[in-house]
Amino acid sequence: MAIHAINVRNQFRGRIKEIVLGPVVSEIDVETPVGIVTSVITTRSVNELNLQVGTEVLALIKATEVSLAKV
Repeated sequence: MAIHAINVRNQFRGRIKEIVLGPVVSEIDVETPVGIVTSVITTRSVNELNLQVGTEVLALIKATEVSLAKV
């Protein structure tokens, strides 16, 4: 599964590694080939999408600014 209207650099296929449920929002850790991507989404969406540890997902990244600093 891929969404072709979005640049391939902005999407990473992975599996849910951990879900930290909260009353309103939840943290979802997704293990991808580039590392762990964490998403914060509504708990309602977690339930409606039936997300569970091990579920294969597509992490879509939208960034309006990325800063770099030399270390």
